[in-house]
Amino acid sequence: MNYKRYIAEKLTIEGISSEEIYSLLSIPPNTEMGDYALPCFKFAKVFRKSPAAIAEGLVNTYNCDDVIRGVSAVNGYLNFTLNKAALAESILKSIESESEYYGSSCEGEGKTVCIDYSSVNVAKPFHIGHLSTTVIGGALYKIYKFLGYNVVGINHLGDYGTQFGKLICAYKHWGDKEKVKSGGIHAINELYVRFNEEADAEMESEAREYFRLIENGDKEANDLFEWFKSLTLEYVKKIYEKLNIKFDSYAGERFYTDKMQPVIDELREKKLLKESNGAQIVDLEPYGMAPCLILRSDGASLYATRDLAAAVYRKNTYDFYKCLYVVAYQQNLHFKQFFKVLELMGKDWAKDLVHVAYGMVSLEDGAMSTRKGKVVWLEDVISRCVEKAYAIIDEKNPALENKEKIAETVGLGAVIFGALYNNKIKDITFSYDKVLSFEGETSVYVQYTCARANSVLAKSGEKETIPENYAPNAEEYEVIKMLTAFPDTVKEAASKYEPSCVARYAVDLAQKYNKFYIECKILSEEGATKQFRLALTRATGTVLKTALSLLGIGVPEKM
Repeated sequence: MNYKRYIAEKLTIEGISSEEIYSLLSIPPNTEMGDYALPCFKFAKVFRKSPAAIAEGLVNTYNCDDVIRGVSAVNGYLNFTLNKAALAESILKSIESESEYYGSSCEGEGKTVCIDYSSVNVAKPFHIGHLSTTVIGGALYKIYKFLGYNVVGINHLGDYGTQFGKLICAYKHWGDKEKVKSGGIHAINELYVRFNEEADAEMESEAREYFRLIENGDKEANDLFEWFKSLTLEYVKKIYEKLNIKFDSYAGERFYTDKMQPVIDELREKKLLKESNGAQIVDLEPYGMAPCLILRSDGASLYATRDLAAAVYRKNTYDFYKCLYVVAYQQNLHFKQFFKVLELMGKDWAKDLVHVAYGMVSLEDGAMSTRKGKVVWLEDVISRCVEKAYAIIDEKNPALENKEKIAETVGLGAVIFGALYNNKIKDITFSYDKVLSFEGETSVYVQYTCARANSVLAKSGEKETIPENYAPNAEEYEVIKMLTAFPDTVKEAASKYEPSCVARYAVDLAQKYNKFYIECKILSEEGATKQFRLALTRATGTVLKTALSLLGIGVPEKM
């Protein structure tokens, strides 16, 4: 049973829909206040009464029953106390029957969400700075799928620009086909770094000419470009596979080369284009923004031009309900500008474009520069986390089987969780020791809790049954309340574009379960108590595993 829905539909407030009531209901931090609470502050203007008076007035309108055992008004909140035995039985049976699908829904049926994320640059390193966009986008992809949406993951490759002329020039001067073939992305990056260190004015001019040849369809230049691109994709796809990341499209900037002119023509027809110092712009000063540059004075296109074309293409191709752009907050102005341009063009779907901004990730030694070669490769971060995970596991449990495989699951989980636990807009300084701690707010702690639950169930040696009319004690009920909150947590993560909701939930549930585990005997109990606690253990393990899977993190059976 969906208890929030039950309360919302049974509670009648004149002029307030059950959907609005449902959205306002929350779980109080203190169990003594009740199991659900409705804040009445939002109704004060409507009824011209204080929130406290509104709550007091609603108490007498709600009839208690076998589901809702009590209703009270406290400081402007209307609090509901549930039949704890009925709630516990209902939740455990829901998780037992739905298993890994508990918390999923069909709310997104018939709706498409496009997610533009990771968007690596061809021929450049996949470094630690790409971690957030990749795992935030990957988690949102899984969360929306879980809620029934049709999801299109788009890797908007950075495959257009003068840097490719520079790379071809560097290859022509210093490149070796066999070395590049065997060295792949690393060899390409060395050439790019060398060009930026050693190129003179003549080579810079030569690089511009090579880019012009790419644009004009020169076979040799384009063959080299496509080779560099294939080596890049071969490399990044291995990392995506490790991180459990999926894409449905790799249409990058270059894909929209022949799709920009119709957009430019439309801007011109609607008299939105203006000339400024030879360039073509859309004036956004009336909206408090700098002008959006569409064409440079030499006629070259820019990011905004290609993003406008991409947005129109995606709408025409996928007819999206929402289109998300998981891009760092440094691009806030860019997205505000091109979203506004689409709005001025009369695209009513511009309101469905969302910039999912995030903070930067760095290691303790600071920022990175691709041009100077001072980058921290993401594959190196992953390898180090896996190595450290193996060392910790080997120390804690030297007799454990399949330690290499478990260490990889733990290490990869630590990398992903480290970027997802905090609110996405915060800058993150990545710490190996912190993300691999068995204590605290880490994926390792959650994975270890799953392994603990598995161990309890294995030692019991029996398939538990969920007892009827079992009244849970305080520790048991805290776990039940957390399990009840999972479906709403997933929906909140989707509505806020915030995977950290799920990550924090997983830690909170693990903490509640471990407190219960320490304070309540399980295997030495008998009868209904033992059966309930085993069922609670199984349900916790199931939901924790599902929560981590939505973040792209696996769970070892043992640790």
